[in-house]
Amino acid sequence: MTGPAAQRWRELQSGRGVPPEILARAVASPWVHDPRDFAAPAEPVDTPSRRAALDLLGHGGTVLDIGCGGGAGAFALVGRATHLTGVDHQQDMLDVFAEGARARGVPHDTVLGRWPEVAPDAGEADVVVCHHVLHNVVELGPFAEALSAAARRGVVVEMLAQHPMAWLDPLWVRFHDLHRPPPATTDDAVGVLVELGIRAEVTSWEREKPPKQDAEWVTRRLCLPPERVGEVAAAMEEIPPRPRMAATLTWRTG
Repeated sequence: MTGPAAQRWRELQSGRGVPPEILARAVASPWVHDPRDFAAPAEPVDTPSRRAALDLLGHGGTVLDIGCGGGAGAFALVGRATHLTGVDHQQDMLDVFAEGARARGVPHDTVLGRWPEVAPDAGEADVVVCHHVLHNVVELGPFAEALSAAARRGVVVEMLAQHPMAWLDPLWVRFHDLHRPPPATTDDAVGVLVELGIRAEVTSWEREKPPKQDAEWVTRRLCLPPERVGEVAAAMEEIPPRPRMAATLTWRTG
């Protein structure tokens, strides 16, 4: 049975989609990312998410990274993690993850597919990490339940304080007259977890580096043709700096 928090999350997330009539006019996919942009740093950044995962690992254990991208979440735990498994729906992201694991000499596996559909293939681990994925999820309840089921000790989720694409909302209005609902927030996610009986510890913190703002990528994201990059770049100058606040959600499972 779906509670009001899960329903609110579903509605807010569904409202972030691109209407089909706008998507049909796009000359290129708005979802394309360069996997190299997601490569993990050579030296891990010491964040509350990293410290929470290290605490759960203790002297060592296995790690399952959901939506692993290039492996920043998992590779921050090298030295304690005895085995890493990366799950992602893009093979090119998994290729970067595997390359990074080999370079670090860490035993690893990869699983191609979307969570929680591929949960049986991924199996269990001592610690499950999931960084910057929740805002891509519509049905958060089953997603979070599968995270808990896969974790023998605990789960660490990292997310931005609000939907990471919310800063583009004024540009959607400007270029498409598209008005979107308010962005989902950390509080909305925590509300869904509470309905599942999950009492997560929430740590709010500020990211060290502001996110990149690339006019070409934003133009593609807005489903506009390349010749409008200059126009988009000028419009971006009018947008206030993007939020840098993040949150770490941690809960124990065993």
